[in-house]
Amino acid sequence: MTMIGVDVGGTFTDVVAIEDGNIRTVKVSTDVRNTHLAVLEGAREAGVENATVFNHASTHGLNAVITRRLPKIAFLTTMGHRDILDIGSSYRPLDALTDASWRRGFGDAMRPLVARYLRRGIRERLKTDGSTLIPLDEAQAREELAVLRKCGVQGVSICLINAYVNASHEERLRELVKEELGDIPVSISSETSPLAKEWARASTTTIDVFMKLIYGDYTKKLGDGLREQGFNGEFNYANCAAQLVNADIAMEQPFEIVFAGPAAGTMASAHFGKLIDRGNLLCVDLGGTSCDISMVSDGDPYVNTTFLLEHDLIVNALSNEVESIGAGGGSLVKIAASGEVLVGPGSAGADPGPACYGKGGTEPATTDTLIMMGVIDPKTFAGGRMSLDPSLSERAFNDLDTTLSLHQRVNYAFNIGINNIAEGVTNIAIKHGIDPRDYSLVAFGAAGPMLLPACLDLVHARDVIVPPHPGLFSALGLVSSDQVYGDSRSSYVMLGHDAAESIDRIYTQMEEKLRERFDDSKSNVEFVRSMDARLAGQTWETPFVSVPSGTIDATKVDEMIETFHTVYESRAGNRFDGLPVQAVTYRVEAVIKVDKVDYPRLEKGDGAVLTPESTFELRFLTDEPVTAGRYQRETFKAGDRIEGPAVIHEALSTTFMLPGQVAEVGEYGELRITRA
Repeated sequence: MTMIGVDVGGTFTDVVAIEDGNIRTVKVSTDVRNTHLAVLEGAREAGVENATVFNHASTHGLNAVITRRLPKIAFLTTMGHRDILDIGSSYRPLDALTDASWRRGFGDAMRPLVARYLRRGIRERLKTDGSTLIPLDEAQAREELAVLRKCGVQGVSICLINAYVNASHEERLRELVKEELGDIPVSISSETSPLAKEWARASTTTIDVFMKLIYGDYTKKLGDGLREQGFNGEFNYANCAAQLVNADIAMEQPFEIVFAGPAAGTMASAHFGKLIDRGNLLCVDLGGTSCDISMVSDGDPYVNTTFLLEHDLIVNALSNEVESIGAGGGSLVKIAASGEVLVGPGSAGADPGPACYGKGGTEPATTDTLIMMGVIDPKTFAGGRMSLDPSLSERAFNDLDTTLSLHQRVNYAFNIGINNIAEGVTNIAIKHGIDPRDYSLVAFGAAGPMLLPACLDLVHARDVIVPPHPGLFSALGLVSSDQVYGDSRSSYVMLGHDAAESIDRIYTQMEEKLRERFDDSKSNVEFVRSMDARLAGQTWETPFVSVPSGTIDATKVDEMIETFHTVYESRAGNRFDGLPVQAVTYRVEAVIKVDKVDYPRLEKGDGAVLTPESTFELRFLTDEPVTAGRYQRETFKAGDRIEGPAVIHEALSTTFMLPGQVAEVGEYGELRITRA
C-alpha cells in the first residue's frame, strides 16, 4: 500500500510517498499562478497511480486572503449590522497601542474582504432564545438581491443575528438567493459556524464562501488530473489541526482547510516525538519565506478553538496554534536608512528568488549568506535540481549601500537572521509560560536544519532535533494523522440536573449528523466530546473540557461540573466550587484511525566520532576562517557522533553545526544536536 502526502508552500511543493516502510521524497517549485500543476507534477514523480491515499495541505486559500486576490462576494446580515466585518473585535495589537495612525489591514479604509456596497442589511430579527422579534421581510430581501444581481456577485455569505439558535431565517434567505441569483456558492452561519458571538461567526462564514469559490475549481482540476494519472484511491484534505477530511466533505465547509500547511509540521513533530520519547517540543518550520513556530506539550499539539488569518481576522475552527514570522532562506538582506543591517521580513520568494538563483534577483537573501559562508554547496542545492551561482551572491552583498566591509555584511546578516528566529521561538515560550530548557527544538523545512542549531544557545533549549527528511517533514505530517470529522454548537446553559436533557439532545444530534458521513466500512469510529464552559459571570470560556460519552443524565452533569473545576484549577491556579458553571459551546469529534508513516530504524554503529568525508573553509562566522567537515547523512548509523563545525548534506536539506556543538544519530536517523 502506498500513501502520498503533499504540502504546497509558497516556494516549493513537497511530496512524500510511503510504500512498505520506505519513504520517497519529491520537491518541485510551486507555480503560484497554477498551484495544482506543481502538485500534479510531484504526484506523477511519486507514482500516484499506485497510491491508495492522497493527503493534501495547501496555503492556496490563505495566500488569496492575504494578498486580497479574492472573488467578488456579498454579505447579508440583519439590518443595521452590515458593518460587522469592519468593526470586528476592535482591539489593537501590542505594537499599535500608541500608534494613532494604525488601521486594521482589512478595514473599510484599507483592504476590505467585502466592499461596503456589497454588504446589505435584511429586515428581520430573532431574539436570543430563537423566537421572532421581526419576521423576515422577503420582499425587501428580494430588492437587495436584485441590487447584488446587477453587481455580478459570485457568492453570498449570510450571517443573521442570533441565527445560531434558530436557523429558519437564514435557511429561507438562502432559498431566496438561489431563486434570485442562481446556483452560486452560499454559506449560512447557522451551518458553517453555529456559535455565539457574531463577529467570529460572520468572518468564518465569509471566509467559507471565498474558499468554496477558490478550492472548488482547484479541487476539480486536481481531482481530474490525479485520475488522468491513474489514481483511484482516497483523496483527503488536511484541516487546520492537520486532521484528514475526505475532499468531497471538506468542500462542504472549506474554511476548515485554509491554514492546513503550517499545522501539518506540528502533527509530524508530535508523531515523531512519540517514537523517540520526546513529548515537549518547540517545532520550527523554516522554509523560503516564513518561519512557522508551534508547540507540543506532553505529546499533544497546542490546539486553539479559533485562529487568525491576520490581525483580528478570526476563523472558528480547531487549529494547531502556529505563530509565523518573516524569516527563511529567502529573507532579504537590506540596509536601513540609519545604516543598520536588516534581515526580513521581506522575501525573495521563488521568483526571482535569492541572487544566487540567477533569475534576476539583485538583493542578497539568507541563502546568499549561507553560500558566502560555504555552508551551502551550490552544486547539490535542492537535491541537485538547481545550480546556484556564488558570484551573484558576492555581487549582491557588494552592491549593498553601506560602508561595512564584506566580512561584516555577511557576518551581521547571518547573526541578525539567527536572532530573529530565536526571538520568535522565545516569544512562544514566554506566551505559554514554559521553560525552554525542558523542550527540544525540532528543526525542519528546507532552511530549518541550517539555521536552528545556531539558535540553541539563544533559546536555551534542551537540544535541537533534526528529523529524517526535514525538507519535507510537513508533508510527512499528512501521513501521520487520523481522519477526523467535527461538529460544534453554542447554547448558554447553566449546568444542573435540569439541563441534562437539553445537553444530551445537542450531543445526540451532532453525533447522528456525523454518522451520516460514514459508510458501513467505518466501524472503527471513536466519538470524542468536549465543551467550552465558564464560571457564571465570566466573559471568556475555558476550552476543551472533556464530556463523558453516552446518555447525559444528572450523574454525568455532576461529572461535567467536577471536570470543569479541575481543568479550570489546572489552568488558572484557583478553584471556585461554590460558583455555578455555564456551558457555552459543545463539540464532538469523530476520529477514524488510519495507517501512519513508519520510520525505519538505522543499523546500530559503535558510537564513534566520525571522520569527515571532506573539509571546507567556513568563512565570515569568526574573524578568521575555520576548517569544517562535510558529511553525508545517508551514511550514518545509530549512535554515530559528529563534532562541529560541520555541514551534513542530504538530498533535500543541509544541517549546519557551529563550533562547540556535537550531534548524535538516533535510532530512527534523527540528529540530536547539543552543546559539546
